[in-house]
Amino acid sequence: MNKQSHVISTLVLAIGAASLAVAGGQRAAHAADKDELIKSALSAAPPFVAMNAKVMTMKGEALREGSGAYTCLPYEGPGMPPMCLDSEWLRWAESYSAKKPFKAEKFGLAYMLAGDPKDSGASNIDPFATAATADNQWVIEGPHVMILAPDEKMLAAITTDPNAGGPYVMWAGTPYAHIMMPVGPRPK
Repeated sequence: MNKQSHVISTLVLAIGAASLAVAGGQRAAHAADKDELIKSALSAAPPFVAMNAKVMTMKGEALREGSGAYTCLPYEGPGMPPMCLDSEWLRWAESYSAKKPFKAEKFGLAYMLAGDPKDSGASNIDPFATAATADNQWVIEGPHVMILAPDEKMLAAITTDPNAGGPYVMWAGTPYAHIMMPVGPRPK
C-alpha cells in the first residue's frame, strides 16, 4: 500500500467509516457505482481542481488517477462528506488519525464544497469528541474550505466562534487547528 493509500485508510478509521461492502462485493467494483463515487468526490472541489484531481475511496481504493495536487474522496455515509485534500492536508489526516502531533510546513487547502446535509457535526473545541455536549461548541457546517497555516500565530486574528458569520478557527490550541471558511448555508 502506498503512503497516500495508507493516509486515506487511516483517515477512514479516524472519522468512523463504515464498510463499503454490499451484496455481491464492493460498490466501487461496479462501473455505475464507480462513476457515482467519482462524481461525488469531484463535487467537493471547484472545476479547476476537480479536472486533474486523483479520486480515491475512503478505504484507499484508486477510482481515477490524476495529475493535479489534490486527492478527492466521495461521500460514503453520514459524517463523511466529499472532500478534496492537498498534500499538506493528507499529512494532517495521517497525524490526526494516529492522534500524533501535527505542524503545518506550508499552507494547506481542503475543499468540502458539496457539504453534507446528513452530517451529524463535530465539536469546534475537541478534535476527538464524538457527540455534542453543553460545552464543546458543536457545529454542523455546510459547504466550506479548510485552511492550514504554517504559523499558528496567523490564527490569532481569526475568531473561534463558528457562529460569528465568517471564517473561524476550529480546534484552536491543538495540533489540528485550522481555519474553517464557510462558503454556503449550513444544513437545517
